[in-house]
This record gives sequence, C-alpha cells and structure tokens, in this order.
Amino acid sequence: MFRGTQLLNVDAKGRLAIPASQRSLLAEYCDSKLIVTADLQRCLIVYPEPHFAEVERKLNAMPTFAEATRVLQRILIGYATAVQPDAQGRILLSPSQRDFAGIGKQVALVGVGNRYELWDQGAWQEKLREAETFDLESLANDPATADFSL
Repeated sequence: MFRGTQLLNVDAKGRLAIPASQRSLLAEYCDSKLIVTADLQRCLIVYPEPHFAEVERKLNAMPTFAEATRVLQRILIGYATAVQPDAQGRILLSPSQRDFAGIGKQVALVGVGNRYELWDQGAWQEKLREAETFDLESLANDPATADFSL
C-alpha cells in the first residue's frame, strides 16, 4: 500500500526523483516497473505495472461502442508510458503527460493505496482546499460508500 504525501521537484528534463523509501518498496513489489498515465482529474497516476495491467484489462473488457469507454481508454491507455527509475531513482515524465496535468517544477506525490497520484503542487493545494468543504454526510447517501465510517 502506498500512502502519504511528499513534495518533490521535477528537473528541467522532466525527471522526477522517487524518494528512496518508496524506491525500495517499489523494487520489492514490482521490480520498479511502473506505468505513468493521465487521470481525468488532470493529474498523473503512477501505477506499479501489475496494477496497471489489471486496469487495462478492465478497460479493454468494457463495451467499445460506449463513449465513456473510449474516453477512459484514450486518457488512461493513450497517455500510458512504461518507466523504470534510473540509477539515481528518477523517472521521466513525458512532455505530453506534464502538459496534460499542468505539471511544473514542484509536485506532490500522493500515495493512494495501490498507486500514486502526481499533482502539480498548486493544483494539489487547490484539491486540499476543496476537501475542506466536502460534505462527509454525502458518503452515507452513496451506496458505494454508505458503510464507510471514520
């Protein structure tokens, strides 16, 4: 499980150094084989390769005539790039990925269970502000989250 938030820098070539504590976890879990892709919320998602393979399998099983399927496939599969950290633990974020997510020099790497989200630091701060106004009672009205409690 990936958790926590770390503020990091992207270098001029678009490389992001994965923190050492996360590198060892990734090396053990997936031999450091990662997939970086885009998310509809305008961030990037960094999946361990085995988890992305499952996402891709599910996407490819969806009906291709449905517009929602095509949108999801274009974003999640269309932006997907296999990466592996170099000797310094850096991964390369493609220019198209950085542009899609509005990623500048400073980013937030957020562990969210089986993946990381990678946000431009300003966009991440905005998401945190939005979270402050989220109505937690709405969880009880949604069948998918009705059983969740803190």
